[in-house]
Amino acid sequence: MQYDILLIGGNGFVGRVMAAQLQFAGYSVLIPSSRPNSGRELRMLPKIYIEDADVHDFDELQSLCARIRPNGAVINLVGVLHDKPAQPYGKVFKAAHVDLPKNIITAMQVHGLKRYLHMSALGADSKGPSMYQRSKGDGEAAVKASNLDWTIFRPSVIFGEQDQFINLFAKLTKLFPAMPLANYQARFQPVSVDDVATAFIKALTMPQTIHQSYDLVGPSVYTMKEIVEFAAHKAKTSCAIIPVPAFVGYLQALAFEFLPGPTLMSRDNIASMQLPNILPSNGIDALTEVFKISRRRLEGMQ
Repeated sequence: MQYDILLIGGNGFVGRVMAAQLQFAGYSVLIPSSRPNSGRELRMLPKIYIEDADVHDFDELQSLCARIRPNGAVINLVGVLHDKPAQPYGKVFKAAHVDLPKNIITAMQVHGLKRYLHMSALGADSKGPSMYQRSKGDGEAAVKASNLDWTIFRPSVIFGEQDQFINLFAKLTKLFPAMPLANYQARFQPVSVDDVATAFIKALTMPQTIHQSYDLVGPSVYTMKEIVEFAAHKAKTSCAIIPVPAFVGYLQALAFEFLPGPTLMSRDNIASMQLPNILPSNGIDALTEVFKISRRRLEGMQ
């Protein structure tokens, strides 16, 4: 069977929303996943097919691309948030943000596919202060150097009902009566997962988006402190937010890195916060001006 879209990373937070929107728009979607038993809500959709596959295996990636129609598209949403310190970045970031896009490009070229939509991140820069930003920047460079009909999207922090940002802080504010918060003045411009997914899908039928990069941001800028206060309000808790010096946050992040279980905050996350995660002063509000989307506000999560 041939499909319209290969959605890599389609079983994640953004991917599940995007897959549903693609189905609604009439596209058939192939989603490779290392956890094929998850994503039960997607399996109920008639045009969504989830297959057990390792996209980091080039032969499997080629096989997936071979099943996409010649006029179809590949969408890559893969992103990881944590890695062990290294220069310019660690093995995890390199595999996900640099090697995978390069392999996708090659596999697409082998099978004559041209349309490629790539998820990057606001602040991606090969010379950025964090490993995450540097690896995302190098991934962008590989995409731009290809002969594909590419479009790059660079969202700020993405929020939604199942996000791992607002909901993480909401859980923490339920657990602790007070929360020490470093980098409390760091600025973000959170963008709705629904708006991000809509921009990707609209780009599929907008030839003018080919060879363009778009910053995706919400309508308002918030400090880290304001975001945590919003999360506490959402969770209906009265957690006190206590601003602390940056070095305390660094020590907290170092401790988190060595604790068992998922990392809540890493030193690399803190390095990323050195730069405001907001639309640059000379930037274009792509969601409004290019994709004609009325942007959802963070407060809509209430």
